[in-house]
Amino acid sequence: MKKLHPASVAVRSLSRSLNTGFVFFIIGVVVSPGGNGMDLLSIVGLVVLGIITGIVYEFAYYQRFRYELTADTFDVTSGVLSRRTRELPLGRVQNVDIRQNVVDRLLGIAAVHIETAGGGETEVSLRYVSETEAHRLRRQLRQGTRTEAEDTDSLEGEEAAVGSTAETAEEEELLFEIQPRELVILSVFTIDPGASVLGGIALSFASGFDPTTLVPADRISGLPGPATGAFALVWAILVFLLAAWLISAILTFTRYYGFRLTRSGDELYYERGLLQHYSGTIPFEKVQALTISEAIPFRWFGYAALSVETAGYAPGQSDSRGTESAIPLADADRVVALARAIEPFGPIDLESPPRRARERYAVRYLLVVAASVAGAFAVARYTPLDRWYIAAVLVAVVPVAAHLKWTNRGFHTGERYVLTQTGFWRRTTKIVPYYRVQAVLHEATIFQRRRHLASVTADTASSASFFGRAATAHDIDADRGLEVQAAIEKQLQERLRVRKRQQPADRWAQDSSDPTDDTSMVDNDDPC
Repeated sequence: MKKLHPASVAVRSLSRSLNTGFVFFIIGVVVSPGGNGMDLLSIVGLVVLGIITGIVYEFAYYQRFRYELTADTFDVTSGVLSRRTRELPLGRVQNVDIRQNVVDRLLGIAAVHIETAGGGETEVSLRYVSETEAHRLRRQLRQGTRTEAEDTDSLEGEEAAVGSTAETAEEEELLFEIQPRELVILSVFTIDPGASVLGGIALSFASGFDPTTLVPADRISGLPGPATGAFALVWAILVFLLAAWLISAILTFTRYYGFRLTRSGDELYYERGLLQHYSGTIPFEKVQALTISEAIPFRWFGYAALSVETAGYAPGQSDSRGTESAIPLADADRVVALARAIEPFGPIDLESPPRRARERYAVRYLLVVAASVAGAFAVARYTPLDRWYIAAVLVAVVPVAAHLKWTNRGFHTGERYVLTQTGFWRRTTKIVPYYRVQAVLHEATIFQRRRHLASVTADTASSASFFGRAATAHDIDADRGLEVQAAIEKQLQERLRVRKRQQPADRWAQDSSDPTDDTSMVDNDDPC
C-alpha cells in the first residue's frame, strides 16, 4: 500500500496548526488568570501548544494513511484515533479531479478528489500526492484496470509513470482551448455571485461603514441635508457595483485561465485555473444531458457555452457539481459542433408552443405590471413621490416580453434524442439521449389547463433535475404533450433494446480480438 507525499505533512500542518492555534488562543483569552488583564505568557503558551498539536496530528495522519489500487477496488485506510477502511468499486468511480494551488505547484504535489456515482460529496480525498502519482491514479481509476506491478525502486517507478503519462498525452486530441479574446469577453460580462459579497466587504471597510465618506467633497457641497444623504447612497451603490464588477472579472479570469479540453478514448479531460489549477475527467458513459447556453450579452457577439451534466454530483459543491463546463465560451457554431461530437444529434429544428401560450405570458406580465402600479401607488401615499402612474408605462413592454418568451421556447423529439429550449436572457438548449431518461412527466397547472396547455419533462439522473433544470417542453398543447410523452417512452424502450443487443456483440468483438485470450492464441498458432 502507498503513502501520501511527505510534503503533505508541511502543507496540511500549516492549515491545521493555524486553526488549532486560533482555538487555543480563544481558550487562553477566556480562561486567562488574573483580574487585571490577560496573562500574555499563558496565551502565547496555549497558542504554541495548539500549533504543535496540529503538526503532531498531521504527522500521525500521514503515517497512518494508506491507499492501494487493486484490480477491482480502490482501498483507503485512514484515521488517527479511530481507523477507517473504505473500498471503492472501480465501476462506481464517477470522476477524478486534480487540484493545485500556487504552493502545491511549487512543491510538485496535488490533491486528488474521487467522486462516485450517486454520491452527494467527495468520497475520497488524497491530500497530497505527487503530480505524477495524481495523473497516474486518475488514468487508472478511470480505466478501471491496474498496470503491471510497479518496481519498489522509487526512481524506476517515477520514470515508468512519467513515460506512461507522456504516452497518454500523445493520444489526447485537443478539442478546445480558450483564446485571449474569449477569456476577456467572458471575464467582462460574467457576474460572479461571490463578487457581490467581496465587493460589499471591501466597500464597508473602505468607507468605514459610512457611505458619505465615498462621495467627493466637491460633489455634495451646497446640497441640502436630505439630498446629501440620497446622493451619498446612490454614489455608494455605484461604487459597490463597480467594485463587484471588478472583483467578478478578476475571479472569472483566474478561474478559466488556460482552459483546455481534450479527448482521450471515451473521456473528455479539462484543465483550467491560474491560482487554483483544476483538472478532471468527463466520461462519455456518465453523460446524462448536454446544455448549450446562449446568454445575453454573449449572444450578441455570436458566442455560446456548453455544459455536460453527469450523474452523482451535488450542486453547491466546488465548481458547480452536476454540471461541468465543456466550453465556457466560444463561437456558437463551434459549440454546437463539439456538442455533436459528444452526442451526435441532428439539426436543432424545434417545434414552438401554440400561440395561446403567448397570450398566457402576456396575461402573466400584465398582472406583474398591475402589481407594480399598485405598489407605486401605495408608496406615493406615504412619500413625496406623487407620480406613481409612471409605472404604467411598463404595459408597452408586455407584448414584446411575451413574444420573446414564446419565440425562445420549443422542443424536438428525434430518433435518438429529445431537445428542449427555453429562456430569453439565458437561452438554454438541452439535448437528452433517450436511454438516459429516468421518467417522463406530463404536468398541467390550473392556469395551463384553462388554456389546454401542459409541460412535458424528460427527467434524468442528473442532479440538475432536482433543481428544476431538467429538459422540459413548456406550455405545449395538452394533447400534443400526451403524444410527446408516449413518443419519448417508446423511444426510451427502443434505445434500451438496441443497447442491450449491442453490448453482447461489443463484448464478443473485444474477447475475440484480445491477444491474451486462449482461443485467439490457439487460432494464431494453428498452421491451418
